[in-house]
Amino acid sequence: MALVNENYLKLPGSYLFSEIARRVNQFRANNPEADIIRLGIGDVTRPLPPAVIEAMHKGVEEMGSSDTFRGYGPEQGYQFLIEKIIEHDFTPRGVELSVDEVFVSDGAKSDTANFQELFGVDNIMAVTDPVYPVYVDSNVMAGRTGTFNSEKGQYETIVYLPCTEENGMKPSLPETRVDMIYLCFPNNPTGMTLSKEELKQWVDYARANRSILLFDAAYEAFIREEGVPHSIFEIEGAREVAVEFRSFSKTAGFTGTRCAYTIVPKEVKVYDSKGEAHSLNQLWLRRQTTKFNGASYPVQAGAVAVFSEEGKQQIKETIDYYMENARIIREGLQDAGYTVFGGVNAPYIWMKTPNNMGSWEFFDKLMKNANVVGTPGAGFGANGEGYFRLTAFGTRENTLKAIERIRMKM
Repeated sequence: MALVNENYLKLPGSYLFSEIARRVNQFRANNPEADIIRLGIGDVTRPLPPAVIEAMHKGVEEMGSSDTFRGYGPEQGYQFLIEKIIEHDFTPRGVELSVDEVFVSDGAKSDTANFQELFGVDNIMAVTDPVYPVYVDSNVMAGRTGTFNSEKGQYETIVYLPCTEENGMKPSLPETRVDMIYLCFPNNPTGMTLSKEELKQWVDYARANRSILLFDAAYEAFIREEGVPHSIFEIEGAREVAVEFRSFSKTAGFTGTRCAYTIVPKEVKVYDSKGEAHSLNQLWLRRQTTKFNGASYPVQAGAVAVFSEEGKQQIKETIDYYMENARIIREGLQDAGYTVFGGVNAPYIWMKTPNNMGSWEFFDKLMKNANVVGTPGAGFGANGEGYFRLTAFGTRENTLKAIERIRMKM
């Protein structure tokens, strides 16, 4: 008989956003007249920039001619895209990268979920709490987390780094040694950021303990304030201990098109049972060439257009649009008396539920009374209970309507 990977049985009954979809569909079935506004899942509503569409059309046309047709591309991405990534995203910030340290993929979610395959199951991992669920769930599937403690709402062998109102939603360094640390800044779900001085403490910790920082910078393009690092590699010593994940999804509307990239410096090492060092860069290359055939050529051709003068201007307009939505949500909730975090350097607003209401209870009440859908904080971890996430990725019309409904009906 076929035996199941029993690590999958340790997962909650359904993925967070699947459970949200189930509840929304049930509510819609019972209330077909309801005008539901979705500010929950972090999907975008603005179309792909015209510069990207034009480049993708050209890429598709090239695939239709024997003279310019391309079959399998390089698993780590076409050099024409990698060179533009380095030129525009890193060189201006004083970060030097070589082309073989950048790996193009079909999404940051895939990369953050898959990268843990390179680490032994006995590694001790740490995550901020609340946290993007993929970091935890992918490690559960690998057998690295122990069993789930339903009373605590946490896995027994994960080191959780609480982000609370008391510490300004910023995690403290682990009190014990850990091997893998997931950091996401600007943070999903809280929308908070770390300064260079704060991030330097994490790099120093990782260097002292030979730990690996798995740094998710998918929302760096939304940073507005000066002094907030856009890349962990702006921090001295980070090349020795960090991997960085980035994405075109939220910045350029590639959520349905799929394109991202991961930076793996050659200096970063992992160790075998004998204490011998191995290149994480080479291991990730080996993994990708075995399990991944690369993002499609037309998609990568479209991604290059992100860095054109037209593309940069069009993307700036899109980001400005979403961040104005974030301002509307943040200030609207504050005016209504809610305690909120984020929404300044990120498209996420993290709000405290009123009257110590449970986050799923608030989800149901918000959907019933205001026909607005958000994301319960409990879905991001035990310390997310009592909080709620709203996203700025809706249309301006729906954003204004949603805040007015919350003010009037909640």
